[in-house]
Amino acid sequence: MGRLNGKVAVVTGAARGMGEATARLFASEGAKVVIADVLDGEDLARELGPNVFFQKLDVSQPDDWRELLQRTEQTFGVPDVLVNNAAIQRFRSLLECEIDDFRQVLDVNLVGTFLGLKIVGGAMVRNRKGAIVNISSVDGMRGANGYAAYSTSKWGVRGLTKVAALEFGPRGVRVNSVHPGGVYTTMGNPVDTAREEIDKGFGTLVPAGRIGLAHEIAAASLFLASDEASYIIGAELAVDGGWTAGFYNMMMSGSPEDSDYGLRTETHGVTRFMDDALQAKAGTRV
Repeated sequence: MGRLNGKVAVVTGAARGMGEATARLFASEGAKVVIADVLDGEDLARELGPNVFFQKLDVSQPDDWRELLQRTEQTFGVPDVLVNNAAIQRFRSLLECEIDDFRQVLDVNLVGTFLGLKIVGGAMVRNRKGAIVNISSVDGMRGANGYAAYSTSKWGVRGLTKVAALEFGPRGVRVNSVHPGGVYTTMGNPVDTAREEIDKGFGTLVPAGRIGLAHEIAAASLFLASDEASYIIGAELAVDGGWTAGFYNMMMSGSPEDSDYGLRTETHGVTRFMDDALQAKAGTRV
């Protein structure tokens, strides 16, 4: 408790999902929280108490950001923390992605982050203190078919974080990015598949063996927003269950399907077969 005592935090996209989890966690840690979203967050703000208010925000609109900053400063003071979390997704491959779809995703995910940095981040720079967490994605660290606009936007957020870190850091404002993997939210699970079924798919995809949860992403944002991260600037924190660590070769030793890994006394059968074949071809069979 109290890791954000006395701090004023703005969280975008905070009416549901990862943003809601972040707003809840920040409030529980002593922050005064602004729930900013294009969706209605009034009920959530009332639930979290008198040190929380809801501000309707279309992150792609500069005037909305200016209004948010003005009300925040009048109510709580200059923001100390900004979490640029608001995002949308359009499942489109490159050739099937229309220009309007592409622009809409970039307007929210990338332009929205830019405006948050420029307007709220600008106030922090003038105040010479603060911490900003930009929510990117594992899809901002690699490519993914069917994610033409989304992946582009999240790579952009990753790059913008580096620029802001360099420019804001000497002025007392730390900027970092969080890169979630699959997360069990409305956007991460739009067809409402049961979590147990999703976890089965993730079991052979990530070392954690399951999909991520919103509060786990919120915990990463809390750390980067807190004074505990005082020497972390321009970093990328992947909260992805190990997704970006690499990929599994399911035939070889050490995969999730290798049931007696760490227990057997002889070399894994397929591993030994492949190694013997390789050594034989090289003329150095052992």
